[in-house]
Amino acid sequence: MSDTAPATDTAPATDTVLLRREGALARITLNRPASLNAVDADMAVRWREVAAEVAADTSIGAVILDAAGRAFCAGGDVVSMSTSGMGGAAVTETARIIHDGIASLTGAAVPIVAAVQGAVAGGGLGIMLVADYIVASPTAVFVSKYANIGLTPDLGVSTLLPAAIGQRRALQLLLHDTALDAAAALDWGLVAEVADDPAARAQALADSWLAGATRAFGQAKRLVRDGAARSFAENLDDEARTIGARFDTDEARMRIDAFAAASARRSRTEETS
Repeated sequence: MSDTAPATDTAPATDTVLLRREGALARITLNRPASLNAVDADMAVRWREVAAEVAADTSIGAVILDAAGRAFCAGGDVVSMSTSGMGGAAVTETARIIHDGIASLTGAAVPIVAAVQGAVAGGGLGIMLVADYIVASPTAVFVSKYANIGLTPDLGVSTLLPAAIGQRRALQLLLHDTALDAAAALDWGLVAEVADDPAARAQALADSWLAGATRAFGQAKRLVRDGAARSFAENLDDEARTIGARFDTDEARMRIDAFAAASARRSRTEETS
């Protein structure tokens, strides 16, 4: 599904979350670098808008999630919450708005790769874990910090973090002032790769998805993400329906026929050797 159409921006460069289309690739960029991309109320609304737009666009075959500046995301903007006089009800509403965006992207049948640099803290972990494949810079650092300020996990962290690294390690990160460097995050399974240039590596991965069986990658992502909330029997039924539907697509038939032809050639070669 490779697409070389020119890049287009769907938002001003001053927006707190940018959306850029490059053919079938969508690039979502967190864009509050002066605040380490901490999410305030306005950014929460923009995040939900961008996520909904991406999830609804069936022409998108891959997504890159990245961030401007020296940090990926410092979580919620606690300074803004404190100085604005925000109460608990407003914090709950802001969290729910961000959660809508997280649900849109994790539920979308399109693979997402994150390019991560610098600090990832608190709810930033949840935003990062929206991605299905995470590439971190060697200097990336991952921390919880919720309990340090008397708060509890949000932005999907209580679900997405144990799904990524297991319950025990998730609790270790949440109940202790532990900071993971990139090497430890790789060892724990929090990130998939560590690369000197995570942006370039994320681009290469997205390009490979678009050049390959794009929709199959998307459906594989959907099956895994949806499977966590369903019974095994429901997952088996969905797998059966999905592989059958995929079998009849041009994307699959072309590859299946090529595989069968290559297998037949190998068999003839072995018979004559």
